[in-house]
Amino acid sequence: MSMIAVFAGRLFIAVIFVVSGINKLIHVTDTSAMISAAGLPGGLAIPTGLFELIAGVCIALGIATRLISILLAGFVLLTILFFHRDFTDPVQAMAAMKNLAIAGGLLCLFGYGHTRWSYDALRQRRRDELARHDAEARLTEAELRAARAEGRAEAAGAPVAVAKRPFWRR
Repeated sequence: MSMIAVFAGRLFIAVIFVVSGINKLIHVTDTSAMISAAGLPGGLAIPTGLFELIAGVCIALGIATRLISILLAGFVLLTILFFHRDFTDPVQAMAAMKNLAIAGGLLCLFGYGHTRWSYDALRQRRRDELARHDAEARLTEAELRAARAEGRAEAAGAPVAVAKRPFWRR
């Protein structure tokens, strides 16, 4: 049940950034004016919109979840400093608290890392399977080399000390 909650939470957080990124890209001039009003270069509108959109899609699909979530948490905390720092204004204070909650969710997502139903988890399972297959192949190859050496020793007439196989391979 907790994995369903993590999956749903990951999707909910992703929706925030996908929608926000799309809005920033659709309304570039408004976004540029808002960024300029905060004292930042207005040319950051398109890169910011693209970052939010791409990061949101990555979070939704579970691609590089830990990296993207920590980057987004930093991004959200920076928006508090640049855009919602007037805590005497109730609207700005509420926006700052909302962003703080989003950053908290992103940090939780960073802590969970590779969760079920994500590309990261699929990739990790595949790596584990390949490592297990490689280890089994190396073990089989070592057993074959030992058997060949034993056969050569028998053919030469030398006494052979037979090694017992490990109990898990019998």
